[in-house]
Amino acid sequence: MSKAFYAIGEALIDFIPTERDQLLKNVDGFMPQVGGAPCNVAAAVQKLAGNSQLITQLGQDAFGDRIVDALEELHVGTQWITRTSEANTALAFVSLTTSGERDFSFYRKPSADMLYAADNITDIPLKQEDMVHFCSVALVESPMKQAHEALLEKAHKVGATVVFDPNVRLPLWDDHQAYQETIQSFIPHANIIKISDEELTFITKIEDETRALQSLFKGRVEAVIYTQGGEGASLIFKDGTTFTSRPKPIEVVDTTGAGDAFIGAVIAELMQSTDQPIETLRTQGAQILTFANDVAGHVVQKYGALSSLPTRQNL
Repeated sequence: MSKAFYAIGEALIDFIPTERDQLLKNVDGFMPQVGGAPCNVAAAVQKLAGNSQLITQLGQDAFGDRIVDALEELHVGTQWITRTSEANTALAFVSLTTSGERDFSFYRKPSADMLYAADNITDIPLKQEDMVHFCSVALVESPMKQAHEALLEKAHKVGATVVFDPNVRLPLWDDHQAYQETIQSFIPHANIIKISDEELTFITKIEDETRALQSLFKGRVEAVIYTQGGEGASLIFKDGTTFTSRPKPIEVVDTTGAGDAFIGAVIAELMQSTDQPIETLRTQGAQILTFANDVAGHVVQKYGALSSLPTRQNL
């Protein structure tokens, strides 16, 4: 049987501003784009490797329809997406600086994805050769958090590879200490951690970069991918073995979804390898980072996380 990839978490509509360098409250126009980190990663893996599935819940509304349509157009598997009339599909309004950096305002109190029930995980046919990806936004106390726990337990039982990209969004958590503690509690459940320089100190509470990165090696963690925006990325193993890659200089338009495209590209390369994911990282780490930087670089030159995703032919 072929490898399958499963991303669990939120899918939403990002409202991208039609003007730059305005405070969110002063933006007059927006362009709706399908987004949400797990959704973006599922789309990236599908475009670059195939056999990708999204596990989430959407509202019985037009925005949910738009997301399903976009995923089906990309051939992302939607069979594990449920719909509910108890809450609406999540929305996120974004403002952009001239350098493409973002500010967010989320509408999800609660959103449909937060009500996704753990019972839905039972029938997912997870196998040892499969990969699972999750983020931290959906880890607020909710049925969706319980669904994450159920999926991770199933992944551990069959020996599937788990990737955790915290993808920190502070505006979604009133209690930042609880947020940090929640992320810390899920780190040991992953085989691969992807973390950015902007998140490292918040998550680890350690100022020294080297010590902070080493502190992530707990539980099942075997590899850490450390991204530093325009400075590039590093792949670090517990024994200190490190690969690095710097991106090509580009003109940044919109950084929305860049990190998701990056980790999606890494996962796509691991999905296409005949070796185990960690072994593939050890033998092809530098090339995989370079490929992921190229994919992310392609994404930031256009608006929208999904619409800007490249195929291998585009690269």
